[in-house]
Amino acid sequence: MINKTVDLYEYYGLVKPEGAKAILEVIAYDKFGYCPNRKRPAMLVIAGGGYGSVSDREKDCIAFYYLNKGYNTFTLNYSVKPVHFPAQLIEACMAMAYIKENAEELSIISDKIAAVGFSAGGHLCGMLATMTEEKEVKAALKEKAENLAPNAVILSYPVISSFVNPHVGSINNLSGGDQSVINRISIERNVDKNSPPAFIWGTLNDQVVPSDNAFEIAKAYKAAGVPFEFHMFENGHHGLSLGTKEVNTVNESIQPWLDLSITWLKGRGFDITD
Repeated sequence: MINKTVDLYEYYGLVKPEGAKAILEVIAYDKFGYCPNRKRPAMLVIAGGGYGSVSDREKDCIAFYYLNKGYNTFTLNYSVKPVHFPAQLIEACMAMAYIKENAEELSIISDKIAAVGFSAGGHLCGMLATMTEEKEVKAALKEKAENLAPNAVILSYPVISSFVNPHVGSINNLSGGDQSVINRISIERNVDKNSPPAFIWGTLNDQVVPSDNAFEIAKAYKAAGVPFEFHMFENGHHGLSLGTKEVNTVNESIQPWLDLSITWLKGRGFDITD
């Protein structure tokens, strides 16, 4: 196995804002003698935490699930408050750039790279799907800032809208209260025909991030004519992750989202090749 930690600011030679993180944890299958030409899809994991922290319950356990399904995995520990936008978007773009430029060494299928995000991490995943062409990304990454959107995204009980039942804490933590930023980061307004396909799920009675957020992004995808799959489970509190005892959120009714996401990704060509 390949198991390493990458400081993305250091890797790309960028000045790290005070208090910033951008640490990428890599867990990937190495080349095996019995299948030296094997390549795998990749999964970038982006945990939630309201842009005030990064939740441990949505990090390694998710990476290991997709690892066990044949993915090479990457977990992004991104910056949180008091570091504000655009740092988080740039950091997610650095993570994608790293995966893409090291795809050959890490035996990754270069056009089968997905990202999964939870809650505020779902918002960052949504920015990665719709905002990689922003001027701040271009200025930071220059020639590396090309083709950085994932090939598919999984949005798990995501923070989406700045305006329709928003999760005010996440939006304020990311924006620092700057209204011009708040206007830019409402994901449903940024979806267009070039956005990557999405797998979207949540719970109807989520009392933290209203389920309207998931409905808004689904409606935006439908309006843009971009493929998506949508699952709204009836019951379950916020932050379910696996929905198992391992993460102290046992909820059997939502556990199928994991295998459903794998089936959806396979339908889009995400699978091991020899």
